[in-house]
Amino acid sequence: MEERFARTLLLFKASGFKRLQSAKILVLGVGGVGSFALDCLYRVGIGTICIVDYDCFDVTNQNRQIGAFEGVGRKKVEVLAQKYKGIQSLDAQVTQEFIDSFDFSCYDVVIDAMDDISAKIALALRVANARKSKNPILLSSTGSAKKLDPAQIQYASIWKSYGDKFARKFREGLKKQGFKGDFKVVFSPEVPKCKELGSFSGVTASFGLRLASEAVSIILDKEFE
Repeated sequence: MEERFARTLLLFKASGFKRLQSAKILVLGVGGVGSFALDCLYRVGIGTICIVDYDCFDVTNQNRQIGAFEGVGRKKVEVLAQKYKGIQSLDAQVTQEFIDSFDFSCYDVVIDAMDDISAKIALALRVANARKSKNPILLSSTGSAKKLDPAQIQYASIWKSYGDKFARKFREGLKKQGFKGDFKVVFSPEVPKCKELGSFSGVTASFGLRLASEAVSIILDKEFE
């Protein structure tokens, strides 16, 4: 066993760590939320991590995104695949076509850290609408911008999220599409602190870390063949 996991084993024990190493997690979007989810999953020892993003790092990403300092002008998935050795990466935009053709069934958990509501709705319709046993468990991020207080972050059913305009649009879009399922989201009812898309890594990173922590809890409770 690699020495870097010594402290992890003390907490999760051999049986728990074996589950983590057997797990497969897909992270869609590796910006301010997704990059920190990736970092946590990688450090805890998740066996298979695949990231999907099509964007390049910009200097304005440096206030909240892992990889942005060394990666300006480069593809996010390229930079992060070099930083986190052994992960899988796809340079792709998550569109309706991508969602329709992608095989989600090989993953245990899908973390949706995207900021495109249309893509989030399409993903939920594919993965969490009348979810079958072979489908992964979906965890999704709502709006993390414009906020300053990580203590207000909550985790609940999409239908029980409140106080966030982004989450409301997400719910309304699902209803219009006839979505009948359910999945958990990370959200914050904190009153926005600005009109523009200002962001603070204390909140965006906390969203990602909460998503990763919930994914780990799911894996520890899941039976593997």
